[in-house]
Amino acid sequence: MTLTVDRTISAAERPLDGPLLTFDVPALLTQLKREHAWQTGSRNGITLLKTDALRVVLVAMHAGTTIPVHKAEGPLAVEVVDGQMVFSAGAQDVSLGEGQLLTLHAEMPHGLHAITDCSFLLTIAGEAPHPVE
Repeated sequence: MTLTVDRTISAAERPLDGPLLTFDVPALLTQLKREHAWQTGSRNGITLLKTDALRVVLVAMHAGTTIPVHKAEGPLAVEVVDGQMVFSAGAQDVSLGEGQLLTLHAEMPHGLHAITDCSFLLTIAGEAPHPVE
């Protein structure tokens, strides 16, 4: 199954798993920023893939907002699509901008702060859910 997003797709229409899925990330970001959650909250996100072994989430955050420190039971990767953020892991703060990728081992405390409006792809390995807050 191939999914190419070029229009607003409801969660009911969108598969979370399939042998082949493709995504138009700029179109999805446009969709996220039209939704009530983005207009009234600090961030919005959409799960693109959810399996026992892998989860991929597209997240958009407003400038100045923070995701508090938490842990993930599996390793993860954060790829900045646009904007700038500071990713904190333990005592280390890393500034990330468009096109940069960060990886992190499981169980490491981490959080992030959006310097500007930013968006990123979060990829999490393993069965455990990744708490947002």
